Amino acid sequence: MTFPFLKGRPRFASQALTQGGSDAAVTDGWRMTLAALDLPQAIASVEGPFAVAMPGPDGSTTLAVDRFAIQSLCYRIDGDRITVAERADELAGSSAPLDPQAIYDYLYFHAIPSPRTAYQGVFRLPPAHYAVFANGHLRVAPYWVPTFDDAGRGESFDALRDRFKTLLRDAVATQLDGSKPACYLSGGTDSSTVAGMIREASGQRAASYSIGFDADGYDEMSYARLAAQHFDTEHHEYYVTPDDLVRSIPEVAASYDQPFGNSSALPAYYCARMAREDGVSRILAGDGGDELFGGNTRYAKQRVFNWYGQVPAALRSGFVEPLSRSVRALPLLSKAWSYVEQARQPMPARLESYNLLLRLGVERVLSPAFRQQLDPSLTLREQEAVWSSARTDSLLNRQLAFDWRYTLAENDLPKVCGTSRLAGLQVGFPMLDTGLLDFAAALPVDYKLRGLKLRWFFKEALRGFLPDAIITKKKQGFGLPFGVWALRHDALRRLAQDALGTLAGRGIVEPAFLRELLDQRLAEHAGYYGEMVWILIMLEHWLRVHSPDYRVD
Repeated sequence: MTFPFLKGRPRFASQALTQGGSDAAVTDGWRMTLAALDLPQAIASVEGPFAVAMPGPDGSTTLAVDRFAIQSLCYRIDGDRITVAERADELAGSSAPLDPQAIYDYLYFHAIPSPRTAYQGVFRLPPAHYAVFANGHLRVAPYWVPTFDDAGRGESFDALRDRFKTLLRDAVATQLDGSKPACYLSGGTDSSTVAGMIREASGQRAASYSIGFDADGYDEMSYARLAAQHFDTEHHEYYVTPDDLVRSIPEVAASYDQPFGNSSALPAYYCARMAREDGVSRILAGDGGDELFGGNTRYAKQRVFNWYGQVPAALRSGFVEPLSRSVRALPLLSKAWSYVEQARQPMPARLESYNLLLRLGVERVLSPAFRQQLDPSLTLREQEAVWSSARTDSLLNRQLAFDWRYTLAENDLPKVCGTSRLAGLQVGFPMLDTGLLDFAAALPVDYKLRGLKLRWFFKEALRGFLPDAIITKKKQGFGLPFGVWALRHDALRRLAQDALGTLAGRGIVEPAFLRELLDQRLAEHAGYYGEMVWILIMLEHWLRVHSPDYRVD
Protein backbone atom coordinates (compact mmCIF):
# COMPACT_ATOMS: atom_id res chain seq x y z
CA MET A 1 0.00 0.00 0.00
CA THR A 2 1.33 3.42 -0.96
CA PHE A 3 2.02 5.79 1.92
CA PRO A 4 0.52 7.93 3.23
CA PHE A 5 -2.61 5.85 3.83
CA LEU A 6 -5.49 8.21 4.65
CA LYS A 7 -9.13 7.21 5.11
CA GLY A 8 -12.22 8.74 6.68
CA ARG A 9 -13.44 12.23 7.57
CA PRO A 10 -11.02 13.53 10.24
CA ARG A 11 -11.68 16.87 11.91
CA PHE A 12 -8.53 18.56 13.18
CA ALA A 13 -8.14 21.15 15.90
CA SER A 14 -7.19 23.65 13.19
CA GLN A 15 -10.43 24.85 11.62
CA ALA A 16 -8.56 25.84 8.46
CA LEU A 17 -7.43 22.27 7.93
CA THR A 18 -10.81 20.78 8.76
CA GLN A 19 -12.78 23.15 6.57
CA GLY A 20 -10.35 22.78 3.68
CA GLY A 21 -11.37 19.18 3.19
CA SER A 22 -8.91 18.60 0.34
CA ASP A 23 -6.46 15.72 0.29
CA ALA A 24 -3.63 18.19 0.76
CA ALA A 25 -5.32 19.74 3.80
CA VAL A 26 -5.90 16.31 5.36
CA THR A 27 -2.30 15.30 4.71
CA ASP A 28 -1.05 18.54 6.30
CA GLY A 29 -3.37 17.99 9.24
CA TRP A 30 -1.97 14.54 9.88
CA ARG A 31 1.62 15.68 9.46
CA MET A 32 1.10 18.36 12.08
CA THR A 33 -0.73 15.94 14.38
CA LEU A 34 1.80 13.14 14.15
CA ALA A 35 4.73 15.54 14.62
CA ALA A 36 3.47 16.64 18.05
CA LEU A 37 5.65 15.93 21.06
CA ASP A 38 2.74 14.34 22.91
CA LEU A 39 1.63 11.95 20.18
CA PRO A 40 -1.24 10.21 22.04
CA GLN A 41 -2.78 13.52 23.09
CA ALA A 42 -2.42 14.93 19.59
CA ILE A 43 -4.17 11.93 17.99
CA ALA A 44 -6.91 12.05 20.65
CA SER A 45 -7.68 15.64 19.57
CA VAL A 46 -8.70 14.47 16.08
CA GLU A 47 -12.43 13.89 15.76
CA GLY A 48 -14.49 11.91 13.30
CA PRO A 49 -13.80 8.52 11.70
CA PHE A 50 -10.26 8.05 10.42
CA ALA A 51 -7.47 5.62 9.64
CA VAL A 52 -3.96 6.88 8.95
CA ALA A 53 -0.56 5.36 8.25
CA MET A 54 2.14 7.92 7.53
CA PRO A 55 5.94 7.76 7.38
CA GLY A 56 7.92 10.27 9.38
CA PRO A 57 11.17 12.05 8.51
CA ASP A 58 13.10 9.71 10.83
CA GLY A 59 12.07 6.63 8.84
CA SER A 60 9.40 5.48 11.28
CA THR A 61 5.77 4.90 10.33
CA THR A 62 2.82 5.90 12.54
CA LEU A 63 -0.59 4.23 12.35
CA ALA A 64 -3.83 5.24 14.06
CA VAL A 65 -7.59 4.64 13.91
CA ASP A 66 -10.52 6.49 15.46
CA ARG A 67 -12.02 5.70 18.85
CA PHE A 68 -14.47 3.12 17.48
CA ALA A 69 -12.40 1.92 14.50
CA ILE A 70 -15.16 3.03 12.15
CA GLN A 71 -12.33 3.19 9.66
CA SER A 72 -10.36 -0.05 9.68
CA LEU A 73 -6.58 -0.39 9.37
CA CYS A 74 -4.77 -3.71 9.02
CA TYR A 75 -1.04 -4.26 8.93
CA ARG A 76 1.55 -6.92 8.22
CA ILE A 77 5.23 -6.90 9.11
CA ASP A 78 7.82 -8.65 6.99
CA GLY A 79 11.28 -8.07 8.44
CA ASP A 80 11.98 -4.35 8.44
CA ARG A 81 8.97 -3.55 6.24
CA ILE A 82 5.37 -2.82 7.22
CA THR A 83 2.45 -2.86 4.80
CA VAL A 84 -1.06 -1.63 5.56
CA ALA A 85 -4.52 -1.93 4.03
CA GLU A 86 -8.12 -1.35 4.94
CA ARG A 87 -8.90 -5.07 4.64
CA ALA A 88 -7.09 -8.06 6.10
CA ASP A 89 -7.51 -10.15 2.95
CA GLU A 90 -5.64 -7.54 0.93
CA LEU A 91 -2.53 -8.24 3.02
CA ALA A 92 -2.93 -12.00 3.30
CA GLY A 93 -2.29 -12.84 -0.33
CA SER A 94 -1.65 -16.51 -0.93
CA SER A 95 1.02 -16.84 1.76
CA ALA A 96 -0.88 -16.17 4.99
CA PRO A 97 -2.59 -19.26 6.43
CA LEU A 98 -5.76 -18.95 8.47
CA ASP A 99 -5.41 -18.55 12.22
CA PRO A 100 -7.30 -21.29 14.15
CA GLN A 101 -7.54 -19.03 17.20
CA ALA A 102 -9.31 -16.44 15.06
CA ILE A 103 -11.79 -19.04 13.82
CA TYR A 104 -12.47 -19.94 17.45
CA ASP A 105 -13.03 -16.26 18.21
CA TYR A 106 -15.48 -16.09 15.34
CA LEU A 107 -17.52 -18.96 16.75
CA TYR A 108 -17.36 -17.32 20.19
CA PHE A 109 -18.15 -13.69 19.25
CA HIS A 110 -19.68 -14.22 15.76
CA ALA A 111 -16.92 -11.84 14.63
CA ILE A 112 -13.13 -11.73 15.00
CA PRO A 113 -12.12 -8.94 17.40
CA SER A 114 -8.92 -6.97 16.85
CA PRO A 115 -5.99 -7.18 17.01
CA ARG A 116 -6.39 -10.67 15.57
CA THR A 117 -7.66 -11.25 12.03
CA ALA A 118 -8.55 -14.45 10.22
CA TYR A 119 -4.99 -14.64 8.89
CA GLN A 120 -1.78 -15.50 10.72
CA GLY A 121 0.63 -12.57 10.61
CA VAL A 122 -2.04 -10.03 9.64
CA PHE A 123 -3.36 -7.78 12.40
CA ARG A 124 -6.02 -5.09 12.80
CA LEU A 125 -5.29 -1.97 14.81
CA PRO A 126 -7.74 -1.89 17.76
CA PRO A 127 -10.05 1.10 18.22
CA ALA A 128 -8.52 4.17 19.88
CA HIS A 129 -5.01 2.79 19.32
CA TYR A 130 -1.94 3.99 17.52
CA ALA A 131 1.25 2.20 16.53
CA VAL A 132 4.79 3.28 15.70
CA PHE A 133 6.96 1.06 13.51
CA ALA A 134 10.67 1.86 13.65
CA ASN A 135 13.84 -0.15 13.05
CA GLY A 136 11.86 -3.34 12.52
CA HIS A 137 9.95 -3.03 15.80
CA LEU A 138 6.28 -2.19 16.35
CA ARG A 139 4.87 -0.51 19.45
CA VAL A 140 1.07 -0.50 19.82
CA ALA A 141 -0.69 1.51 22.54
CA PRO A 142 -3.99 3.28 23.22
CA TYR A 143 -4.05 7.03 22.69
CA TRP A 144 -7.38 7.25 24.54
CA VAL A 145 -9.12 5.08 27.12
CA PRO A 146 -12.73 5.46 28.32
CA THR A 147 -12.74 7.78 31.33
CA PHE A 148 -15.90 8.51 33.31
CA ASP A 149 -17.05 11.03 35.86
CA ASP A 150 -19.16 8.52 37.80
CA ALA A 151 -20.92 11.09 39.95
CA GLY A 152 -21.58 13.60 37.17
CA ARG A 153 -20.79 17.29 37.24
CA GLY A 154 -23.73 18.57 39.20
CA GLU A 155 -25.59 20.27 36.35
CA SER A 156 -29.36 20.53 36.50
CA PHE A 157 -31.49 18.20 34.41
CA ASP A 158 -32.77 21.13 32.32
CA ALA A 159 -29.26 22.35 31.53
CA LEU A 160 -28.13 18.85 30.60
CA ARG A 161 -31.23 18.28 28.44
CA ASP A 162 -30.71 21.50 26.48
CA ARG A 163 -27.01 20.80 25.93
CA PHE A 164 -27.78 17.22 24.92
CA LYS A 165 -30.26 18.30 22.25
CA THR A 166 -27.79 20.82 20.88
CA LEU A 167 -25.07 18.17 20.73
CA LEU A 168 -27.42 15.77 18.94
CA ARG A 169 -28.38 18.35 16.34
CA ASP A 170 -24.76 19.37 15.79
CA ALA A 171 -23.63 15.74 15.52
CA VAL A 172 -26.23 15.04 12.83
CA ALA A 173 -25.32 18.24 10.98
CA THR A 174 -21.65 17.24 10.98
CA GLN A 175 -22.48 13.90 9.37
CA LEU A 176 -24.55 15.36 6.53
CA ASP A 177 -22.65 16.18 3.34
CA GLY A 178 -25.15 18.17 1.29
CA SER A 179 -26.50 15.18 -0.61
CA LYS A 180 -29.99 13.80 -0.06
CA PRO A 181 -30.33 13.49 3.75
CA ALA A 182 -31.16 9.90 4.66
CA CYS A 183 -31.19 7.50 7.60
CA TYR A 184 -31.87 3.93 8.57
CA LEU A 185 -35.07 3.74 10.61
CA SER A 186 -35.78 0.69 12.76
CA GLY A 187 -38.38 2.45 14.88
CA GLY A 188 -36.15 2.41 17.97
CA THR A 189 -35.18 5.47 19.98
CA ASP A 190 -31.80 6.01 18.31
CA SER A 191 -32.76 5.78 14.65
CA SER A 192 -35.95 7.75 15.31
CA THR A 193 -33.93 10.48 17.01
CA VAL A 194 -31.58 10.69 14.03
CA ALA A 195 -34.56 10.92 11.65
CA GLY A 196 -36.03 13.81 13.64
CA MET A 197 -32.73 15.63 14.06
CA ILE A 198 -32.03 15.56 10.32
CA ARG A 199 -34.90 17.98 9.79
CA GLU A 200 -33.71 20.23 12.63
CA ALA A 201 -30.12 20.18 11.39
CA SER A 202 -30.81 20.59 7.67
CA GLY A 203 -34.31 22.00 7.37
CA GLN A 204 -35.12 19.15 4.98
CA ARG A 205 -37.22 16.02 5.21
CA ALA A 206 -35.19 12.92 5.91
CA ALA A 207 -35.48 9.98 3.58
CA SER A 208 -35.93 6.99 5.90
CA TYR A 209 -35.41 3.31 5.10
CA SER A 210 -36.83 0.39 7.07
CA ILE A 211 -36.75 -3.39 6.90
CA GLY A 212 -39.54 -5.73 7.93
CA PHE A 213 -40.08 -9.49 8.24
CA ASP A 214 -43.26 -11.45 7.70
CA ALA A 215 -42.72 -13.46 10.88
CA ASP A 216 -44.44 -13.20 14.25
CA GLY A 217 -42.32 -11.53 16.92
CA TYR A 218 -39.69 -10.19 14.50
CA ASP A 219 -41.40 -7.32 12.71
CA GLU A 220 -41.52 -3.83 14.20
CA MET A 221 -42.40 -1.89 11.07
CA SER A 222 -45.30 -0.28 12.90
CA TYR A 223 -42.84 1.69 15.05
CA ALA A 224 -40.83 2.76 12.02
CA ARG A 225 -44.02 3.99 10.40
CA LEU A 226 -44.94 5.85 13.57
CA ALA A 227 -41.58 7.64 13.62
CA ALA A 228 -41.78 8.36 9.88
CA GLN A 229 -45.20 9.92 10.27
CA HIS A 230 -44.19 11.86 13.39
CA PHE A 231 -41.16 13.42 11.70
CA ASP A 232 -42.73 13.59 8.23
CA THR A 233 -39.97 11.60 6.57
CA GLU A 234 -39.91 10.38 3.00
CA HIS A 235 -40.38 6.80 4.08
CA HIS A 236 -39.37 3.60 2.27
CA GLU A 237 -39.90 -0.03 3.31
CA TYR A 238 -38.71 -3.43 2.21
CA TYR A 239 -39.75 -6.82 3.54
CA VAL A 240 -36.89 -9.33 3.47
CA THR A 241 -37.90 -12.84 2.39
CA PRO A 242 -36.32 -16.29 2.70
CA ASP A 243 -35.61 -16.15 -1.05
CA ASP A 244 -33.58 -12.98 -0.43
CA LEU A 245 -31.41 -14.92 2.01
CA VAL A 246 -30.87 -17.74 -0.44
CA ARG A 247 -29.75 -15.25 -3.10
CA SER A 248 -27.58 -13.04 -0.90
CA ILE A 249 -25.94 -15.16 1.81
CA PRO A 250 -23.00 -16.11 -0.44
CA GLU A 251 -22.52 -12.51 -1.58
CA VAL A 252 -22.68 -10.91 1.86
CA ALA A 253 -20.55 -13.60 3.53
CA ALA A 254 -17.82 -13.27 0.90
CA SER A 255 -17.84 -9.46 0.97
CA TYR A 256 -16.18 -9.30 4.40
CA ASP A 257 -12.43 -9.60 4.77
CA GLN A 258 -12.89 -12.28 7.44
CA PRO A 259 -15.79 -14.43 8.70
CA PHE A 260 -18.61 -12.27 10.04
CA GLY A 261 -21.75 -13.74 11.54
CA ASN A 262 -23.96 -10.92 12.81
CA SER A 263 -27.34 -12.13 11.55
CA SER A 264 -28.56 -8.55 11.08
CA ALA A 265 -26.08 -8.11 8.23
CA LEU A 266 -28.49 -9.44 5.59
CA PRO A 267 -31.38 -7.13 6.57
CA ALA A 268 -28.93 -4.22 6.84
CA TYR A 269 -27.68 -4.96 3.34
CA TYR A 270 -31.17 -4.94 1.84
CA CYS A 271 -31.94 -1.70 3.64
CA ALA A 272 -28.74 -0.11 2.29
CA ARG A 273 -29.43 -1.40 -1.21
CA MET A 274 -32.93 0.08 -1.13
CA ALA A 275 -31.48 3.47 -0.18
CA ARG A 276 -28.81 3.33 -2.89
CA GLU A 277 -31.38 2.48 -5.55
CA ASP A 278 -33.33 5.53 -4.36
CA GLY A 279 -30.41 7.82 -5.13
CA VAL A 280 -28.89 8.07 -1.65
CA SER A 281 -25.09 8.31 -1.50
CA ARG A 282 -24.63 8.81 2.26
CA ILE A 283 -26.88 7.47 5.02
CA LEU A 284 -26.90 8.00 8.78
CA ALA A 285 -27.26 5.18 11.32
CA GLY A 286 -28.35 5.36 14.95
CA ASP A 287 -25.84 2.89 16.38
CA GLY A 288 -24.32 3.82 19.73
CA GLY A 289 -27.12 5.29 21.79
CA ASP A 290 -27.70 2.17 23.88
CA GLU A 291 -23.99 1.76 24.60
CA LEU A 292 -23.42 5.43 25.50
CA PHE A 293 -26.54 6.03 27.56
CA GLY A 294 -27.35 2.64 29.15
CA GLY A 295 -30.04 1.14 26.96
CA ASN A 296 -29.33 -2.59 26.84
CA THR A 297 -31.28 -4.95 29.09
CA ARG A 298 -28.08 -6.67 30.21
CA TYR A 299 -27.10 -3.51 32.12
CA ALA A 300 -30.12 -3.85 34.40
CA LYS A 301 -29.61 -7.59 34.63
CA GLN A 302 -26.01 -7.23 35.77
CA ARG A 303 -27.04 -4.66 38.36
CA VAL A 304 -29.39 -7.28 39.83
CA PHE A 305 -26.59 -9.85 39.85
CA ASN A 306 -24.28 -7.35 41.50
CA TRP A 307 -26.70 -6.94 44.40
CA TYR A 308 -25.89 -10.53 45.32
CA GLY A 309 -22.30 -9.48 46.02
CA GLN A 310 -23.59 -7.12 48.71
CA VAL A 311 -25.05 -9.99 50.71
CA PRO A 312 -22.65 -10.84 53.60
CA ALA A 313 -20.28 -13.65 52.59
CA ALA A 314 -21.22 -15.79 55.60
CA LEU A 315 -24.91 -15.57 54.71
CA ARG A 316 -24.21 -16.43 51.07
CA SER A 317 -22.05 -19.49 51.80
CA GLY A 318 -23.89 -20.69 54.87
CA PHE A 319 -27.51 -20.27 53.82
CA VAL A 320 -28.33 -18.83 50.36
CA GLU A 321 -26.10 -21.09 48.27
CA PRO A 322 -26.88 -24.37 50.07
CA LEU A 323 -30.60 -23.58 49.86
CA SER A 324 -30.42 -22.66 46.16
CA ARG A 325 -28.43 -25.80 45.42
CA SER A 326 -30.95 -28.00 47.17
CA VAL A 327 -33.89 -26.72 45.09
CA ARG A 328 -32.19 -26.52 41.68
CA ALA A 329 -33.93 -29.68 40.47
CA LEU A 330 -37.38 -28.19 41.17
CA PRO A 331 -38.75 -26.51 38.02
CA LEU A 332 -40.30 -23.55 39.83
CA LEU A 333 -37.21 -22.85 41.94
CA SER A 334 -34.40 -23.72 39.53
CA LYS A 335 -34.09 -20.07 38.52
CA ALA A 336 -32.90 -19.27 42.02
CA TRP A 337 -29.89 -21.55 41.58
CA SER A 338 -29.25 -20.15 38.10
CA TYR A 339 -29.23 -16.65 39.56
CA VAL A 340 -26.76 -17.66 42.28
CA GLU A 341 -24.51 -19.46 39.79
CA GLN A 342 -24.31 -16.43 37.53
CA ALA A 343 -23.96 -13.93 40.37
CA ARG A 344 -20.97 -15.85 41.77
CA GLN A 345 -19.00 -15.42 38.55
CA PRO A 346 -16.62 -12.47 38.27
CA MET A 347 -16.97 -9.93 35.52
CA PRO A 348 -16.54 -10.00 32.58
CA ALA A 349 -16.82 -13.83 32.51
CA ARG A 350 -20.37 -13.47 33.84
CA LEU A 351 -21.36 -11.68 30.63
CA GLU A 352 -20.70 -14.91 28.73
CA SER A 353 -23.19 -16.96 30.75
CA TYR A 354 -25.37 -17.24 27.67
CA ASN A 355 -22.58 -17.47 25.11
CA LEU A 356 -23.84 -19.83 22.43
CA LEU A 357 -20.60 -21.74 21.94
CA LEU A 358 -19.96 -22.17 25.67
CA ARG A 359 -23.51 -23.27 26.44
CA LEU A 360 -23.51 -25.84 23.64
CA GLY A 361 -20.09 -27.04 24.82
CA VAL A 362 -16.73 -26.44 23.16
CA GLU A 363 -15.86 -30.15 23.36
CA ARG A 364 -19.18 -31.10 21.83
CA VAL A 365 -19.06 -28.56 18.99
CA LEU A 366 -15.40 -28.49 17.94
CA SER A 367 -13.34 -31.41 16.68
CA PRO A 368 -10.44 -32.69 18.83
CA ALA A 369 -7.93 -31.86 16.08
CA PHE A 370 -9.14 -28.26 15.92
CA ARG A 371 -9.21 -27.88 19.72
CA GLN A 372 -5.56 -28.92 19.91
CA GLN A 373 -4.64 -25.76 18.00
CA LEU A 374 -6.47 -23.43 20.40
CA ASP A 375 -6.06 -21.66 23.71
CA PRO A 376 -9.68 -20.91 24.71
CA SER A 377 -8.50 -19.12 27.87
CA LEU A 378 -6.81 -16.48 25.69
CA THR A 379 -10.18 -15.09 24.62
CA LEU A 380 -11.23 -14.46 28.22
CA ARG A 381 -7.86 -12.95 29.12
CA GLU A 382 -8.21 -10.46 26.28
CA GLN A 383 -11.71 -9.57 27.47
CA GLU A 384 -10.42 -9.09 31.00
CA ALA A 385 -7.76 -6.67 29.75
CA VAL A 386 -10.39 -4.57 27.98
CA TRP A 387 -12.68 -4.76 31.02
CA SER A 388 -10.02 -3.46 33.39
CA SER A 389 -8.81 -0.64 31.13
CA ALA A 390 -11.72 1.78 31.65
CA ARG A 391 -11.19 4.51 34.22
CA THR A 392 -14.25 4.21 36.42
CA ASP A 393 -15.47 2.75 39.70
CA SER A 394 -18.95 2.07 38.32
CA LEU A 395 -20.05 -1.37 37.16
CA LEU A 396 -22.39 0.19 34.62
CA ASN A 397 -19.80 2.50 33.10
CA ARG A 398 -17.32 -0.35 32.89
CA GLN A 399 -19.96 -2.36 31.01
CA LEU A 400 -20.51 0.55 28.64
CA ALA A 401 -16.80 0.85 27.89
CA PHE A 402 -16.60 -2.92 27.36
CA ASP A 403 -19.48 -2.70 24.88
CA TRP A 404 -17.86 0.22 23.07
CA ARG A 405 -15.18 -2.26 22.13
CA TYR A 406 -16.92 -5.61 21.69
CA THR A 407 -20.49 -4.65 20.74
CA LEU A 408 -19.86 -1.50 18.70
CA ALA A 409 -16.33 -1.47 17.32
CA GLU A 410 -16.00 -5.21 16.71
CA ASN A 411 -19.53 -6.14 15.69
CA ASP A 412 -22.31 -3.63 15.06
CA LEU A 413 -20.23 -1.02 13.25
CA PRO A 414 -18.53 -3.54 10.91
CA LYS A 415 -22.01 -4.86 10.15
CA VAL A 416 -23.32 -1.45 9.10
CA CYS A 417 -20.11 -0.30 7.42
CA GLY A 418 -19.64 -3.55 5.53
CA THR A 419 -23.17 -3.86 4.20
CA SER A 420 -23.41 -0.16 3.37
CA ARG A 421 -20.13 -0.40 1.45
CA LEU A 422 -21.37 -3.49 -0.40
CA ALA A 423 -24.46 -1.53 -1.46
CA GLY A 424 -22.35 1.46 -2.58
CA LEU A 425 -23.19 3.79 0.31
CA GLN A 426 -21.17 5.90 2.70
CA VAL A 427 -22.45 5.79 6.29
CA GLY A 428 -22.20 8.13 9.28
CA PHE A 429 -22.79 7.54 13.00
CA PRO A 430 -23.86 10.78 14.70
CA MET A 431 -24.47 9.05 18.05
CA LEU A 432 -20.72 8.37 18.22
CA ASP A 433 -19.73 12.01 17.81
CA THR A 434 -16.92 12.94 20.21
CA GLY A 435 -19.04 15.64 21.84
CA LEU A 436 -21.81 13.16 22.62
CA LEU A 437 -19.27 10.59 23.80
CA ASP A 438 -17.73 13.07 26.24
CA PHE A 439 -21.19 14.18 27.36
CA ALA A 440 -22.26 10.60 28.10
CA ALA A 441 -19.04 9.89 30.01
CA ALA A 442 -19.78 12.84 32.31
CA LEU A 443 -23.42 11.91 33.04
CA PRO A 444 -24.21 10.57 36.51
CA VAL A 445 -24.57 6.80 36.56
CA ASP A 446 -28.11 7.20 37.87
CA TYR A 447 -29.01 9.17 34.74
CA LYS A 448 -28.15 6.18 32.55
CA LEU A 449 -29.67 3.41 34.65
CA ARG A 450 -32.14 4.69 37.24
CA GLY A 451 -32.93 1.70 39.39
CA LEU A 452 -33.67 -0.78 36.60
CA LYS A 453 -34.95 1.84 34.13
CA LEU A 454 -32.76 1.83 31.04
CA ARG A 455 -31.33 5.03 29.45
CA TRP A 456 -33.43 7.19 31.76
CA PHE A 457 -31.90 10.54 30.86
CA PHE A 458 -31.95 9.96 27.11
CA LYS A 459 -35.65 9.15 27.14
CA GLU A 460 -36.65 11.92 29.53
CA ALA A 461 -34.60 14.51 27.64
CA LEU A 462 -36.35 13.58 24.39
CA ARG A 463 -39.84 13.26 25.83
CA GLY A 464 -42.05 15.40 23.63
CA PHE A 465 -39.59 15.15 20.75
CA LEU A 466 -40.01 11.40 20.24
CA PRO A 467 -43.44 9.75 20.23
CA ASP A 468 -44.26 8.26 23.64
CA ALA A 469 -44.85 4.83 22.08
CA ILE A 470 -41.25 4.74 20.85
CA ILE A 471 -39.86 5.89 24.19
CA THR A 472 -41.65 3.06 25.99
CA LYS A 473 -41.19 0.29 23.40
CA LYS A 474 -38.93 -2.69 23.97
CA LYS A 475 -35.73 -2.80 21.95
CA GLN A 476 -35.74 -5.12 18.94
CA GLY A 477 -33.86 -3.85 15.88
CA PHE A 478 -33.28 -5.75 12.64
CA GLY A 479 -33.36 -9.26 14.16
CA LEU A 480 -33.55 -11.98 11.52
CA PRO A 481 -36.03 -14.91 11.77
CA PHE A 482 -33.56 -17.25 10.12
CA GLY A 483 -34.25 -20.34 12.23
CA VAL A 484 -38.01 -20.05 11.75
CA TRP A 485 -37.62 -19.66 8.00
CA ALA A 486 -35.08 -22.49 7.71
CA LEU A 487 -37.72 -24.89 9.04
CA ARG A 488 -40.36 -23.78 6.56
CA HIS A 489 -38.53 -22.78 3.38
CA ASP A 490 -37.14 -25.66 1.32
CA ALA A 491 -34.49 -23.70 -0.60
CA LEU A 492 -33.16 -22.08 2.57
CA ARG A 493 -32.99 -25.41 4.34
CA ARG A 494 -31.16 -26.94 1.38
CA LEU A 495 -28.67 -24.06 1.47
CA ALA A 496 -28.08 -24.76 5.17
CA GLN A 497 -27.67 -28.50 4.57
CA ASP A 498 -25.23 -27.90 1.72
CA ALA A 499 -23.10 -25.42 3.70
CA LEU A 500 -22.95 -27.52 6.85
CA GLY A 501 -22.31 -30.64 4.83
CA THR A 502 -19.21 -29.08 3.28
CA LEU A 503 -18.13 -27.59 6.61
CA ALA A 504 -18.27 -31.05 8.18
CA GLY A 505 -15.41 -32.12 5.95
CA ARG A 506 -13.11 -29.28 7.01
CA GLY A 507 -12.40 -30.73 10.46
CA ILE A 508 -13.43 -27.63 12.44
CA VAL A 509 -16.80 -28.75 13.80
CA GLU A 510 -17.81 -32.24 14.87
CA PRO A 511 -19.91 -33.82 12.06
CA ALA A 512 -22.18 -35.49 14.65
CA PHE A 513 -22.98 -32.08 16.15
CA LEU A 514 -23.81 -30.64 12.73
CA ARG A 515 -26.20 -33.51 11.98
CA GLU A 516 -27.88 -33.15 15.36
CA LEU A 517 -28.14 -29.39 14.92
CA LEU A 518 -30.03 -29.62 11.63
CA ASP A 519 -32.00 -32.82 12.15
CA GLN A 520 -33.13 -32.32 15.74
CA ARG A 521 -32.15 -29.16 17.59
CA LEU A 522 -33.35 -26.60 15.04
CA ALA A 523 -36.91 -27.88 15.31
CA GLU A 524 -36.75 -27.80 19.12
CA HIS A 525 -35.88 -24.09 19.32
CA ALA A 526 -35.61 -22.36 15.97
CA GLY A 527 -34.43 -19.02 17.33
CA TYR A 528 -31.72 -20.37 19.65
CA TYR A 529 -30.24 -23.11 17.48
CA GLY A 530 -30.90 -21.15 14.31
CA GLU A 531 -28.24 -18.66 15.41
CA MET A 532 -25.61 -21.41 15.48
CA VAL A 533 -26.72 -22.68 12.07
CA TRP A 534 -26.43 -19.13 10.75
CA ILE A 535 -22.87 -18.47 11.92
CA LEU A 536 -21.74 -21.83 10.55
CA ILE A 537 -23.33 -21.12 7.17
CA MET A 538 -21.64 -17.70 7.00
CA LEU A 539 -18.30 -19.28 7.94
CA GLU A 540 -18.55 -21.89 5.22
CA HIS A 541 -19.55 -19.40 2.54
CA TRP A 542 -16.67 -17.13 3.51
CA LEU A 543 -14.24 -20.05 3.36
CA ARG A 544 -15.45 -21.07 -0.08
CA VAL A 545 -14.25 -17.77 -1.51
CA HIS A 546 -11.29 -16.82 0.68
CA SER A 547 -9.79 -20.18 1.66
CA PRO A 548 -11.55 -22.97 -0.24
CA ASP A 549 -8.93 -25.62 0.58
CA TYR A 550 -8.85 -25.01 4.34
CA ARG A 551 -8.80 -28.23 6.34
CA VAL A 552 -7.75 -29.04 9.88
CA ASP A 553 -5.01 -31.68 9.88
